[in-house]
Amino acid sequence: MLKGSCLCGKITFTAARTARDPAACHCSQCRKQSGHYWASVNVWMEGFRVSGPVRWYAASESAKRGFCPTCGSFLFWKSEDEDEIGVALGALDGETGLHLERHIFTADKGDYYDIPATGPREAEADE
Repeated sequence: MLKGSCLCGKITFTAARTARDPAACHCSQCRKQSGHYWASVNVWMEGFRVSGPVRWYAASESAKRGFCPTCGSFLFWKSEDEDEIGVALGALDGETGLHLERHIFTADKGDYYDIPATGPREAEADE
């Protein structure tokens, strides 16, 4: 069971199980919203519970981003047509046992940092 919260604690969430390996997204949207790249793990919607005043931003026609309207923590990324939700690794409480497995949208990474040479990379670009 994964547990997490926003910075101010008004939003809390739990996830029963992960759906995919943890990844770091280097797309321009994630960099702008998080201030760097965004690290997350996808969890199944079944068994995912959230409480608190989550606000949703329609980042595109097919995906939205969830954040706390009080402290501004960027917590979730949700594609409209998937049964899973991306949860910010930095918002998880306590030990997770998770490790970044891949880097995505590496073609869009900022020029101010390097991506470690380990792990798979997916270089697709923002559309």
